[in-house]
Amino acid sequence: MTVTSHLYMRVATLDDIPAIEALMAESMARLLPHFLDSKQVERSSESMGVDTLLVSDGTYFLVFEGDVLAGCGGWSRRRTLYGGNTTAGRDDSPADPKTEPAKIRAMYTHPDFVRRGIGRMLLDASEAAARAEGFSAMEMGSTAPGVPLYEACGYRLVEDLSRPSEDGTIVPILRMRKEFA
Repeated sequence: MTVTSHLYMRVATLDDIPAIEALMAESMARLLPHFLDSKQVERSSESMGVDTLLVSDGTYFLVFEGDVLAGCGGWSRRRTLYGGNTTAGRDDSPADPKTEPAKIRAMYTHPDFVRRGIGRMLLDASEAAARAEGFSAMEMGSTAPGVPLYEACGYRLVEDLSRPSEDGTIVPILRMRKEFA
């Protein structure tokens, strides 16, 4: 368990899935409209959501203030870059730490807790765990709200992965990468 002032972090369990889903929904509903139009916000759920493999793998973290879930996020040793259990194009095979990056995955902060260091706590824990398993780089599929934090933490834009949804709505997703020194 990591403690930063009154915030603490622990590894998620499968029993936490309902709370994670609620936090994700609240975060998307209240934070994405500052960056996306209403159609894009609505379509964002097609490429976002809970990935229970992250929880089962023990690589997904929760940050609390007291008993309130303030943020969640983690990393993966698998090849899937982003998305939940039902996102198309998943590749759950393991990445090779010698030649492939680990992935930062499913980072969400409750809107009442933004700009309090939660994202950085989650990134630090994820990067440390990936390094411990021999990975030398991290990648992610970022939404617009996360870009300033990720850039401040040393990630750089690699590729725009934005694609039209079934109704033609473009939901921005950016591949970002960080090499460990």
